[in-house]
Amino acid sequence: MGKQYEAIDARWRDWIAGQHMFFVSTAPSHGGHVNGSPKGLDSFRVLGDREVAYLDLIGSGAETIAHIRENGRVTLMFCALEGPPMILRLYGRGEICEPGQPEWDGLAAHFPSYPNARSIIHVAVDRIQDSCGYGIPLMDYRGERSQLEAWAERKGAEGLREYQLENNLESLDGLPALRGKSLR
Repeated sequence: MGKQYEAIDARWRDWIAGQHMFFVSTAPSHGGHVNGSPKGLDSFRVLGDREVAYLDLIGSGAETIAHIRENGRVTLMFCALEGPPMILRLYGRGEICEPGQPEWDGLAAHFPSYPNARSIIHVAVDRIQDSCGYGIPLMDYRGERSQLEAWAERKGAEGLREYQLENNLESLDGLPALRGKSLR
Protein backbone atom coordinates (compact mmCIF):
# COMPACT_ATOMS: atom_id res chain seq x y z
CA MET A 1 0.00 0.00 0.00
CA GLY A 2 1.27 3.45 -0.83
CA LYS A 3 2.14 6.22 1.56
CA GLN A 4 0.15 9.44 1.82
CA TYR A 5 1.74 12.89 2.09
CA GLU A 6 0.50 16.17 3.51
CA ALA A 7 2.05 18.34 0.81
CA ILE A 8 3.86 18.37 -2.50
CA ASP A 9 7.22 19.15 -0.89
CA ALA A 10 10.54 19.98 -2.58
CA ARG A 11 11.33 16.28 -3.13
CA TRP A 12 8.06 15.70 -4.98
CA ARG A 13 8.34 18.99 -6.91
CA ASP A 14 11.75 17.95 -8.22
CA TRP A 15 10.60 14.42 -9.00
CA ILE A 16 7.49 15.65 -10.88
CA ALA A 17 9.61 18.14 -12.84
CA GLY A 18 11.78 15.23 -14.01
CA GLN A 19 8.88 13.25 -15.47
CA HIS A 20 8.29 13.59 -19.21
CA MET A 21 4.64 12.59 -19.15
CA PHE A 22 1.68 12.19 -16.85
CA PHE A 23 -1.85 10.83 -17.04
CA VAL A 24 -5.16 12.51 -16.26
CA SER A 25 -8.24 10.50 -15.25
CA THR A 26 -11.82 11.73 -14.91
CA ALA A 27 -15.31 10.27 -15.03
CA PRO A 28 -18.86 11.59 -15.24
CA SER A 29 -20.99 11.31 -12.11
CA HIS A 30 -23.66 8.95 -13.43
CA GLY A 31 -22.40 6.25 -15.75
CA GLY A 32 -20.82 7.13 -19.04
CA HIS A 33 -17.24 6.78 -20.14
CA VAL A 34 -14.28 6.94 -17.77
CA ASN A 35 -11.46 8.90 -19.40
CA GLY A 36 -7.71 8.50 -19.15
CA SER A 37 -5.47 10.88 -21.09
CA PRO A 38 -1.68 10.85 -21.44
CA LYS A 39 -0.09 14.32 -21.37
CA GLY A 40 3.38 15.49 -22.26
CA LEU A 41 5.38 18.46 -23.47
CA ASP A 42 6.25 21.23 -20.98
CA SER A 43 2.69 21.45 -19.68
CA PHE A 44 2.60 20.71 -15.91
CA ARG A 45 3.35 22.99 -12.96
CA VAL A 46 3.26 22.63 -9.20
CA LEU A 47 1.90 25.97 -7.96
CA GLY A 48 1.80 25.27 -4.23
CA ASP A 49 1.88 22.56 -1.56
CA ARG A 50 -1.55 21.34 -2.67
CA GLU A 51 -2.08 23.21 -5.92
CA VAL A 52 -1.13 22.19 -9.46
CA ALA A 53 -2.09 23.12 -13.00
CA TYR A 54 -1.51 21.88 -16.50
CA LEU A 55 -1.85 23.50 -19.86
CA ASP A 56 -4.48 21.63 -21.86
CA LEU A 57 -3.89 21.54 -25.61
CA ILE A 58 -6.49 21.06 -28.33
CA GLY A 59 -7.07 17.39 -28.93
CA SER A 60 -9.49 14.96 -30.49
CA GLY A 61 -11.94 15.21 -27.59
CA ALA A 62 -12.71 17.19 -24.47
CA GLU A 63 -13.62 14.51 -21.94
CA THR A 64 -11.48 15.89 -19.12
CA ILE A 65 -12.97 19.37 -19.47
CA ALA A 66 -16.54 18.03 -19.59
CA HIS A 67 -16.08 15.76 -16.58
CA ILE A 68 -14.41 18.44 -14.47
CA ARG A 69 -17.17 20.91 -15.35
CA GLU A 70 -19.74 18.33 -14.29
CA ASN A 71 -18.25 17.16 -10.98
CA GLY A 72 -14.71 18.55 -10.48
CA ARG A 73 -13.09 15.17 -9.77
CA VAL A 74 -9.67 14.53 -11.28
CA THR A 75 -6.69 12.25 -10.64
CA LEU A 76 -3.22 12.99 -12.01
CA MET A 77 -0.71 10.14 -12.16
CA PHE A 78 3.03 10.22 -12.74
CA CYS A 79 5.09 7.06 -13.36
CA ALA A 80 8.87 6.85 -13.25
CA LEU A 81 9.89 5.44 -16.61
CA GLU A 82 13.57 6.11 -15.83
CA GLY A 83 15.45 5.67 -12.57
CA PRO A 84 14.03 4.10 -9.41
CA PRO A 85 10.45 2.78 -9.67
CA MET A 86 7.73 5.11 -8.37
CA ILE A 87 4.14 6.12 -9.03
CA LEU A 88 2.64 9.31 -7.63
CA ARG A 89 -1.06 10.13 -7.73
CA LEU A 90 -2.55 13.55 -7.02
CA TYR A 91 -6.29 13.43 -6.33
CA GLY A 92 -8.26 16.63 -6.32
CA ARG A 93 -10.90 19.01 -7.54
CA GLY A 94 -10.29 20.73 -10.83
CA GLU A 95 -11.46 23.94 -12.39
CA ILE A 96 -11.32 24.90 -16.04
CA CYS A 97 -9.81 28.22 -17.08
CA GLU A 98 -10.22 29.15 -20.75
CA PRO A 99 -8.62 32.02 -22.67
CA GLY A 100 -10.47 35.25 -21.99
CA GLN A 101 -11.31 34.41 -18.37
CA PRO A 102 -9.85 36.79 -15.74
CA GLU A 103 -7.55 34.07 -14.29
CA TRP A 104 -6.11 33.10 -17.68
CA ASP A 105 -3.17 35.52 -17.89
CA GLY A 106 -1.91 34.73 -14.39
CA LEU A 107 -2.07 30.96 -14.89
CA ALA A 108 -0.82 31.04 -18.50
CA ALA A 109 2.30 32.93 -17.37
CA HIS A 110 3.54 29.65 -15.81
CA PHE A 111 3.68 27.87 -19.19
CA PRO A 112 5.34 28.21 -22.58
CA SER A 113 3.12 29.60 -25.32
CA TYR A 114 1.57 26.91 -27.52
CA PRO A 115 -0.65 27.88 -30.47
CA ASN A 116 -3.14 25.15 -29.56
CA ALA A 117 -3.66 25.94 -25.85
CA ARG A 118 -7.38 25.62 -25.14
CA SER A 119 -7.58 25.67 -21.35
CA ILE A 120 -5.68 25.35 -18.12
CA ILE A 121 -6.78 22.68 -15.69
CA HIS A 122 -6.23 24.11 -12.20
CA VAL A 123 -6.39 21.50 -9.42
CA ALA A 124 -6.76 21.83 -5.65
CA VAL A 125 -5.09 18.61 -4.48
CA ASP A 126 -6.75 16.83 -1.55
CA ARG A 127 -4.77 13.56 -1.53
CA ILE A 128 -1.13 12.85 -2.41
CA GLN A 129 -0.17 9.20 -2.54
CA ASP A 130 2.72 7.15 -3.89
CA SER A 131 3.03 3.49 -4.74
CA CYS A 132 5.93 1.24 -5.70
CA GLY A 133 5.86 1.27 -9.50
CA TYR A 134 7.63 -2.09 -9.66
CA GLY A 135 5.48 -3.20 -12.62
CA ILE A 136 6.24 -0.10 -14.73
CA PRO A 137 8.82 -0.73 -17.49
CA LEU A 138 12.06 1.17 -17.80
CA MET A 139 12.03 3.32 -20.92
CA ASP A 140 14.50 5.75 -22.46
CA TYR A 141 13.34 9.29 -23.18
CA ARG A 142 14.33 10.30 -26.72
CA GLY A 143 12.60 13.67 -27.00
CA GLU A 144 9.29 15.37 -27.63
CA ARG A 145 7.19 14.67 -30.71
CA SER A 146 6.73 17.63 -33.04
CA GLN A 147 3.47 16.62 -34.72
CA LEU A 148 0.98 18.32 -32.37
CA GLU A 149 2.56 21.74 -32.59
CA ALA A 150 3.08 21.40 -36.36
CA TRP A 151 -0.58 20.36 -36.78
CA ALA A 152 -1.72 23.43 -34.82
CA GLU A 153 0.49 25.76 -36.85
CA ARG A 154 -0.84 24.30 -40.14
CA LYS A 155 -4.44 24.73 -38.96
CA GLY A 156 -3.93 28.36 -37.93
CA ALA A 157 -6.16 30.25 -35.50
CA GLU A 158 -9.35 29.96 -37.57
CA GLY A 159 -8.76 26.29 -38.36
CA LEU A 160 -8.20 25.51 -34.67
CA ARG A 161 -11.42 27.34 -33.75
CA GLU A 162 -13.37 25.35 -36.35
CA TYR A 163 -11.81 22.10 -35.15
CA GLN A 164 -12.84 22.86 -31.56
CA LEU A 165 -16.39 23.73 -32.64
CA GLU A 166 -16.61 20.36 -34.38
CA ASN A 167 -14.80 18.20 -31.79
CA ASN A 168 -14.49 19.84 -28.37
CA LEU A 169 -17.90 21.26 -27.39
CA GLU A 170 -19.13 18.15 -25.59
CA SER A 171 -17.97 14.81 -24.24
CA LEU A 172 -18.67 11.38 -25.72
CA ASP A 173 -21.66 11.23 -23.37
CA GLY A 174 -23.01 14.64 -24.38
CA LEU A 175 -21.76 16.64 -21.39
CA PRO A 176 -20.82 20.27 -22.20
CA ALA A 177 -17.09 20.91 -22.50
CA LEU A 178 -15.56 24.05 -24.04
CA ARG A 179 -17.60 27.20 -23.87
CA GLY A 180 -15.13 30.08 -23.92
CA LYS A 181 -15.47 33.36 -25.75
CA SER A 182 -12.72 32.27 -28.12
CA LEU A 183 -15.08 29.68 -29.64
CA ARG A 184 -17.84 32.10 -30.61
